[in-house]
Amino acid sequence: MPVRKENVMRFVRFAEKGEEGLAIEEHGVLHGLLATDRNFPGTLDSLVSDSEAIADAAVKLRAGKRITAAIDYLAPFTASKKIICVGLNYRDHSAESGYAQPPYPTVFGRFTSSLIGHKTAMVRPQLSNTLDYEGELVAVIGKGGSKIAEQDALDHVAGYSIFNDGSIREFQHITPQWTIGKNFDSTGAFGPAFVTADELPAGCLGLTLETRLNGQVVQHAKIDDMVFSVAELVALMSRTMTLEPGDMIVTGTPSGVGAARKPQLFMKPGDICEVEIEKLGVLVNTVVDETADAQAAA
Repeated sequence: MPVRKENVMRFVRFAEKGEEGLAIEEHGVLHGLLATDRNFPGTLDSLVSDSEAIADAAVKLRAGKRITAAIDYLAPFTASKKIICVGLNYRDHSAESGYAQPPYPTVFGRFTSSLIGHKTAMVRPQLSNTLDYEGELVAVIGKGGSKIAEQDALDHVAGYSIFNDGSIREFQHITPQWTIGKNFDSTGAFGPAFVTADELPAGCLGLTLETRLNGQVVQHAKIDDMVFSVAELVALMSRTMTLEPGDMIVTGTPSGVGAARKPQLFMKPGDICEVEIEKLGVLVNTVVDETADAQAAA
């Protein structure tokens, strides 16, 4: 999805004293506007389908105030109609998980209710202590379509972000489908920024993904190692469903997950998990236990 090059930027959705805003990040500095400002350009959910609107938003945000107060990072998108997650998309992860490499993408869904932002705590539920990390690349659709040709697929991608597909392994495998173990509240970490596609290599090929738990490298791979590239995934998914602006494709995780280790390495309260992808940034989340009050409310 072409965006005027001079305005290619990293967008950060945030809250300041409970009020939502949108910022542009340049050289580690945020400039932005709160939603109550008359020049507020709109949310990423509303902008993602229009490259000109994204470019204009960058101009407005750059002219906004420098964000110096403490902020809460929010998940970049919250109104995605589809969050399409791909499993077993790295051969080494398929092997460590005991699966034969499937010839077609293994797909499951995530729901927006599970999403959290950068520097927000991932929650280990009271139901299970098998909270696992999965560092992943996210592709966000800008131009919708059906039956998209692979050679045109990247034109439909507005940009990219980082995901930690926190998985409750005990519940992931409690049924033949994985969805239940992938949708516990506050387990899908997403951010910190949405980076427009023009700033990155096509399909993010050549970039490195690395996950660190308490400073120890637990996953390290090239995006090129994916079995199905971003372009292939967009094309394949669009054969069966119409992709819409704001839809997300979470493209899978490489080897090194905690469930496959001996001994197993699940996340626990006090842990710090970082997922870094070159040129996209670092997604950082701590881990806390679910409170008894939260469990009772559920």
